[in-house]
Amino acid sequence: MFRRAAASTFFRHALSTSPYSSSAAAAAAAAAASSSAVNSIILRSLKEHFLEVSKMTPPPKISPPKPYTIVKGALDQASGPVLRRGYGDAGEEISISVARLANIMPPGADYDSDDDDGGGGGVSESISQLFLHVDISRPGSSKSLQFLCGLYPDAVGIHSVCLRPKTAESGTAGLAGKGGDGYQGRIFQELDENVRDAFHHYIEARGINEKLFPFLQAWLYVKDHRNLIRWFKSVGTLISEPKSE
Repeated sequence: MFRRAAASTFFRHALSTSPYSSSAAAAAAAAAASSSAVNSIILRSLKEHFLEVSKMTPPPKISPPKPYTIVKGALDQASGPVLRRGYGDAGEEISISVARLANIMPPGADYDSDDDDGGGGGVSESISQLFLHVDISRPGSSKSLQFLCGLYPDAVGIHSVCLRPKTAESGTAGLAGKGGDGYQGRIFQELDENVRDAFHHYIEARGINEKLFPFLQAWLYVKDHRNLIRWFKSVGTLISEPKSE
């Protein structure tokens, strides 16, 4: 009995001090040290960029053209309307969502880019070309008229127009998608020129024009800035959190 116990103790000791066990422990320690060093580099870089972004000068405060009003909490929402207004005796309700055109159109797509330099003053092309989702509805109606438009510093152009249920997803989350709720109408550019002109006059009468651009451009800048600050904080917190054993 004593011999078996001694042998067992000997083998356990031999295994714990074997070259294989020692090398595995050394490798684990080296991996942990390497991971810690990488984390430190990432955290230092995140902090530097966070401080740099925090010092960026925000654009001047701009109010939207009247009678549009800013939707409360829009800056903190991932998508959804930014501006709202009423229109006409019929009590129309108009809401506008916005996104960068470059984030919506597929790579290589034609942006109707006759205004490539329209941003001026060093403004990047992506922030000088905006994409609008315009929702126009009336009380008691189960559907709304929805326009997808390109907005530029000196012009607005309609990409498509369709009639959709009010419950259908609106806002920038559905900008690039096609509804599955029936016939969506003809491709806008295939409509008769007079019809296209009439739709342009229709949205112009409701204040959907280039006068919206300065506010929406500044609004997107502030939103992107907030999201970037929030992203730096979230990633830094995740990396710096101690791993649970």
